[in-house]
This record gives sequence, structure tokens and C-alpha cells, in this order.
Amino acid sequence: MRPAPRIPGRASRQSPPLLLLMNTRTILVLVATAILAGAVGWFAARTFPRHATSHADPAPSTERRVLFYQSAMHPWIRSDKPGKCTICGMDLTPIFEGQGGIQLDPGLVSLGSNAISVLHVQSAPISRGTLQRTLHVAGTLNEDDTRHHILSAWVAGRIDQLHVNFVGTEVQVGQPLARFYSPMLLDAERQFVALHAAPGSTTTHADHNLLRDSAAQRLRQLGLTTAQIESLPSKSPTNLHTEILASAGGTVVERFVYPGQYVMEGEKLFEIADFSTLWFLFDAYEQDVPWLALGQEIEVTTPSAPGQVFRAPIQFINPDIAEATRSAKMRVEISNPLLTNSPTPRRTLLNRAYAEGRVHLAISNALLVPRSAVLSPADRPVAYVDRGSGIYEQRPLRLGRVGDAHYEVLSGLEPGDNVVVQGNLMIDAQAQLNQTIHSGAEHSSTASLPRAEVH
Repeated sequence: MRPAPRIPGRASRQSPPLLLLMNTRTILVLVATAILAGAVGWFAARTFPRHATSHADPAPSTERRVLFYQSAMHPWIRSDKPGKCTICGMDLTPIFEGQGGIQLDPGLVSLGSNAISVLHVQSAPISRGTLQRTLHVAGTLNEDDTRHHILSAWVAGRIDQLHVNFVGTEVQVGQPLARFYSPMLLDAERQFVALHAAPGSTTTHADHNLLRDSAAQRLRQLGLTTAQIESLPSKSPTNLHTEILASAGGTVVERFVYPGQYVMEGEKLFEIADFSTLWFLFDAYEQDVPWLALGQEIEVTTPSAPGQVFRAPIQFINPDIAEATRSAKMRVEISNPLLTNSPTPRRTLLNRAYAEGRVHLAISNALLVPRSAVLSPADRPVAYVDRGSGIYEQRPLRLGRVGDAHYEVLSGLEPGDNVVVQGNLMIDAQAQLNQTIHSGAEHSSTASLPRAEVH
């Protein structure tokens, strides 16, 4: 007969002595291991006391400890755990023990490519060239004071007739203005006419000439011209009047007498202004005075003569600055021709009219920087130089004269420097923020390391 097959479960249940023998061996191995470990520990404690091991140097470690994490583009961004820069989004760089961290000069600003694109930052190289400027000034057209005349009565008398009855009339030198009757003047004229005749038997020829010259001199003192005196011998004895002639040519701007009016000696009769040359008077602010010089040509326009441009040189610069306006008065002399197509003679330019002037200025071989690149030009002018790789350097400037589109740079920049012409306002704001954070970081301790939010 064949034996029945052995079932494993039944065999294990049917051999308890074998299982008991295996468990006993395992327990003995564990107990022996514990006893050996205890013996080794007791031997180590006896051989190396605790106070001796506390002063022993630790074993060198191959792993360096991370102090903090810092942005390579924006070094003021730090964190005690990994992350990304809150400005440019770059991964923070670990700074290990013994390293000083990434340092960025206070005058430098770093921007990522995304920030540069968002801010539309643009740079342009600077060079030497011609500084051009168009200076605009405003003023008034005034008469030439040196050609202003007042005609007064030389002797008392009566105005019997006026040849010039209204203001604004253009007159020439020697033109009759009024008919004048004066008994004193008439008597002096008759004495001269009598002496002009042949000398009497009681006087010598030399004495006669002396008396005649004295009479002529008296007539000059009474207001007669040389031509009037020489014409007296031919004057009708019944003519009791004397013509008052214009002593200067120009425009009658004032009339003080009327027909039939008696006047006293020294009383004003007419006022004549010569408008053939007008003064363009304007104020130049003290920062514009260095641009201007005597003889410099200026273009003058006025609404009273539309479409016409009058060019004339600067004739006078007042060296006395007006305290109230901080400006200097300047004068340009403009020729004022007569209008030929006018029914009555008149000048092209009007006295006391408003006028504007333009001066085209140019300075060669000047270091030019665009005006858009300069911040705070009146206080502490600065510009930002593009150093590449998103780094921008702040440069303090010393500026010279101001042009239409450029400043003259005296120091702070060199030819070829790439200056930021667009987006520099945001860069300057970031620079101020950097300085504020940098100052705060310097006053804080290493234990209180500022944390930046990371994402």
C-alpha cells in the first residue's frame, strides 16, 4: 500500500518539539547580543570619561550649513528657506556658512528681463555734438527815446492857425505846424530887416555887420531857423505871422494847442516821436543771459504785422538784474519802414505793440545727454547708465547749459556711455527703495535676518 500524502499544516501541528527548538535558539541569540552591547558600552564609559568627550573636537562634516537664501539680481531680497525672488522671480541662491553673501553697490540697480520689458526700459549712447536751443522771448516795441522831441514856445504869442490838426500825422523836418503871432518876435524881425539894408552914415560897415549878426542871433533865440532868418528881407511888411516849423521829423504823438490859443514862453506845443526805428525791449532770465551776446541776431514777430519777420542784432544788455523778476532788460533796434500802399503815410510797426522774439543758439563740441535721461536737473541731477545684464548704475551729474533736446554735461558721463532715456523714473524709484532697505539691513542684527515672502 502507498502511504498517504503529508499535509504541511498538519506536519507543523504534528511536530511541536521542532518549533520549540527553533524559538529557543532565536531568543538565545538576542540575549547574547544584548549582553555584548552592554559590555562594550561599559568598557567605553570606563575608558573615555564623559567630561573628556565633551571638550573633544567633533568629526569634520562634508555638508555645509546654509545661512540664508539670497536673490542674485536683487541682493536685498533674503529668506531663510528656498524660494523665488519677489521682484524678478529667479530662484534664490543659497549662501553657506563662511560666505559673505551677494553684495550690490548702493548706486546699482538690477532688473530682470521681465521687469525691463514691462517698464519699456530703453538706453542710448551719448556723444559730443552741437548743443542747439531756440530761445523764445516776449516784449514790446517802443520808440527810440533818443529821437523823441517836444516843441515848445520860444516866445509868448497867439496860435492863429494849425497846419497839423490831429495826432498821428507824419511830419518832416522844417514842415510848418502852426501860424504864430507874437509882437516881440515881429519887432525883432523888423529890426533885423532894417539892419539888413545899407548902413547909415553914422555907422561904420563893421559896426553894421555886428548889429546885424546880433539881431540874427536874437531871432535864433526866439525860435527861428537860419532859413527863416535869411528869408526875412523878402517877407511882406503886411505879413504879421511867423510859421512854427517842425524841429524833427516823425509822428506827432501829442498836440497841446488849438487855434486862437495864447501861449506863454516855454509852454508845450507839439510832441514828436521818430518811429523810423523802434526798440524791441524784452526781459531775459538770468539763466538765459549766458546764451546771449551783443550783436546776436534775433527774429522779431508781432501780431500787428502778421506774416512778417524782422531781423536785427542785440544792441544793449542791461547788467543790472531786476530783483523782482530775476531778469535783465535787453534791447534790439528794428528798422520800421513806411507803408507804401497806405492812403496816408504810416509806419509798418506800431509803437507799444506786443512782440515776440526767437534766438537760434548753438554751441559746438559739447557732451550731450538727452533731457529725458536726466532726473532732478535743478536739485541733484542724476542719470542711469546701462551696464548690461540688467544692471543700471546711478551717476550724479554736473550740468551746463540747457538745449532744446539735450543738456550739456560737464562731469559725470563720458562719450559712449549708454544712458537710460525711458523707464528711468521706475529705476530711480527702485534705487531709492534699495537704499531704504539697505539702510535698514545695516542697522539690523544677523539674528533678526529680514525674511522675504517667497513663492
